[in-house]
Amino acid sequence: MIILGLESSADKLGVGIIDSNGQILANLRKTYKPPQGSGVLPREAAEHHAKNIPHLIRDAFEKANLIPEEIDLIAFTRGCGMGPCLRVAAVAARTLSKMINKPLIGVNHQIGHVEISRLFTGLEDPIVLYVSGGNTQIIGFMEKRYRVLGETLDIPVGNCLDVFGREAGLSNKEMPMGRVIELLAEQTDEYIELPYVVKGMDLSFSGILTAAKRLLKKGIPIPVLANSLQETVFAMLTEVTERALSHTKKEEVTITGGVAANKRLKEMLRLMAEEHGAIFKGIPTSISIDNGVMIAWAGYLMWSTGYKPNKRDILVDQHFRIEEVEVTWR
Repeated sequence: MIILGLESSADKLGVGIIDSNGQILANLRKTYKPPQGSGVLPREAAEHHAKNIPHLIRDAFEKANLIPEEIDLIAFTRGCGMGPCLRVAAVAARTLSKMINKPLIGVNHQIGHVEISRLFTGLEDPIVLYVSGGNTQIIGFMEKRYRVLGETLDIPVGNCLDVFGREAGLSNKEMPMGRVIELLAEQTDEYIELPYVVKGMDLSFSGILTAAKRLLKKGIPIPVLANSLQETVFAMLTEVTERALSHTKKEEVTITGGVAANKRLKEMLRLMAEEHGAIFKGIPTSISIDNGVMIAWAGYLMWSTGYKPNKRDILVDQHFRIEEVEVTWR
């Protein structure tokens, strides 16, 4: 079985093709770049995606050496995400489904991240730390559903890093802001104490961002602030992940999302897991950041266990929570 997946929940447009054995046939992506000094503008991002999605779908078929009629299932991101952006992939998926008369399935974005992580790490039942510019959640599987065991109370950790970078005047068209900050942090071991806000299983990043911006205006060197910011927010994330691991008695940990590419964060999680006798595994950046392959794979898992969508299930839902989905494939 061959599955096409379309992802357009935020700034990244992804088209992926995977077969039922987990072999990736194509994984293409285009990223909307907002004006310098600005965050993601949903309508402009949607216009970017609408302009590029026909070409990206065509290129994915060429990469996979397939014609559209050879696809068996089409999956798209139903939510969560930015409404204007989500609608681009939804419309394209519905159109292609009618054109080639193939079944269509709407997928929860977070489930896509979790399941592609399970596929490529080989982990059976991990605690999943999902960290990106739009989300920060600690996820575990219990009683036939994925449960959010902890999450941000305000802004996601990726957004915290992005906003700090913009305030510091950092920009690099060749790499994400998080990577720019990571490279700066590697230049020093100097650390300045910043607010550390963990409330039970949840986290808050707005206070630490405000404090970092205030210190920036006082002239604290950017590498020092980058290192201090990283160390603090990653310690917070590691603490809550550790608490989830201890509470659930699970023996595996993984990480996904755009911030999952950070080497320091993965090192902290690995050390924490080792202390608990647990296994930690990360995944390649190409499949940890938003992509179409993860949506295709999640769609396949849903379809393979007999899930049949109704009309409501193919409409986008920008507030679609992972807990709403019954996990029939586990």
